[in-house]
Amino acid sequence: MKKLRDIMTTSVSTIKNSDTIRDAAKIMKDLNVGSVPVCDNTNKPVGMLTDRDIVLNSVSMGKNNDQNVETVMTRNVITASADTDIHEAAKIMAQNQIRRLPVVDNNKLVGIVSIGDLAVRDIYVNEAGDALSSISEDNGIK
Repeated sequence: MKKLRDIMTTSVSTIKNSDTIRDAAKIMKDLNVGSVPVCDNTNKPVGMLTDRDIVLNSVSMGKNNDQNVETVMTRNVITASADTDIHEAAKIMAQNQIRRLPVVDNNKLVGIVSIGDLAVRDIYVNEAGDALSSISEDNGIK
């Protein structure tokens, strides 16, 4: 069985919770990504910041883009270890309705796995599809 360590992206850009929303948005733009893990000084994930977090928790409320990331980030970080089986990772992502799963060893970020990482492997297409379907379910938000 493949493990997350076999498919994860290991060069992950992170931000600190004291970085500004503007800094985070620039990183997202430069890397063409929609989320960035927020880590403390020991590289432990303490949050995730998504473009959606920025729009809903900052822009739509007229907040200043020079605020710290911690004011708008998602604090409940769902993670998995590098030894997690990729089938289990797909289930975790579906159950928690997340598209990206930070990978940690000894509480330190070592990589990240996306739905796309699962989908490009033929034998996991169904699980990735199921996970994406669960993530994209209509929760009454229009």
